[in-house]
Amino acid sequence: MSVLDKLKGMLKGHEDQAGKGIDKAGDMVDEKTQGKYASHVDTAQEKLKDQLGGQGQDSPPQ
Repeated sequence: MSVLDKLKGMLKGHEDQAGKGIDKAGDMVDEKTQGKYASHVDTAQEKLKDQLGGQGQDSPPQ
């Protein structure tokens, strides 16, 4: 069993909270890099949400 499978199992039923955490982490990275890599961070957030079963576009773009 891969690490990603284990994470999916632990997050089952809590996808909305995981999505909020992903958004918060991305916002922190954007703040630390002064938005220099914002498009890359947004892409990574969406891919991670898709992998973990979260909602892809649950928050409007900034």
